[in-house]
Amino acid sequence: MGDANLGSKPSPDAGGSPPPPISETMTVAECEDFIKESLRNPTVRFLKEHLEKSGCSIGTNFVRAVNCKERIAGRYVRGSGIDVCSNNLEFNDEVQQVIIHELIRAYDDCRANFDCNDCVHLTCSEIRANQLSGDCHYKRELLRGHVKSMKGHGQECVKRRTLQAVAGTPLCSKIAVKDAMEAVWDTCYNDTAPFDRAP
Repeated sequence: MGDANLGSKPSPDAGGSPPPPISETMTVAECEDFIKESLRNPTVRFLKEHLEKSGCSIGTNFVRAVNCKERIAGRYVRGSGIDVCSNNLEFNDEVQQVIIHELIRAYDDCRANFDCNDCVHLTCSEIRANQLSGDCHYKRELLRGHVKSMKGHGQECVKRRTLQAVAGTPLCSKIAVKDAMEAVWDTCYNDTAPFDRAP
């Protein structure tokens, strides 16, 4: 499965260019505290509720803080849950963002006949996670230095971050991801479930 990227460095599960060095990251214990706080966020609660409604139970350890070898922010692992990579994060807001992004991916896995070995399925889920999580909000893009103009920045961001995340997997080359994006873009970008509209 694709991973929430930092902006992001290539790994076996996520693609992209290396991020700047992180000055001071959080400990696992600090990240666990931020996870507890994030689980009270209305969007996180909404997504967890819809996972349950879709028939996927979430245990108390579904979202957990870990130290990751890869330079990724987090990942959803089928049958296990969400890993939040404390050693690659600095702020509470980043923890919350990772959880929202990966809950959308978990929701896709739960509600659809999702094949984690299919490049098209991975691309679609990553498009949705980037679109619906707020990862491509104008302010976030501005902080990353990626905003050239207000017009069209959201779609450019979703495409860039999807390519970074999925092209790094052993299953998908950059060409395969670009082809998949072209094939499923309209359907997946406009699919806002479980939200009524893109937040």
